[in-house]
Amino acid sequence: QVQLVESGGGLVQAGGSLRLSCAASERTFSNYAMGWFRQAPGKEREFVAGITGYNNAAYANSVKGRFTISRDNAKNAVYLQMNSLKPEDTALYFCAASRSGSVVVTDFDYWGQGTQVTVSS
Repeated sequence: QVQLVESGGGLVQAGGSLRLSCAASERTFSNYAMGWFRQAPGKEREFVAGITGYNNAAYANSVKGRFTISRDNAKNAVYLQMNSLKPEDTALYFCAASRSGSVVVTDFDYWGQGTQVTVSS
């Protein structure tokens, strides 16, 4: 069982930046694809970004050019650098892990508890 713990959320003004972190308790972390999802109130959870063990990244169109996902396999960690934040980025952000190594949305098996990001206008 992979345990994922997110951190780094908070309140920021529009145009600002935040960096989310996710720590994973898995010794074979480098074999997993990792991802970030978000869920805003009254909306379904949506894919934000994913990264394979080979550092191939994928992004939702809504965050391309503003968000960057990265990972540090030595630290069993994945990060989401969020720049030029908008009020519509406000959501609970979840870290997720995929045993298959694929960033296909349905392949994510393990989930963190989430960290809240609030962007004020």
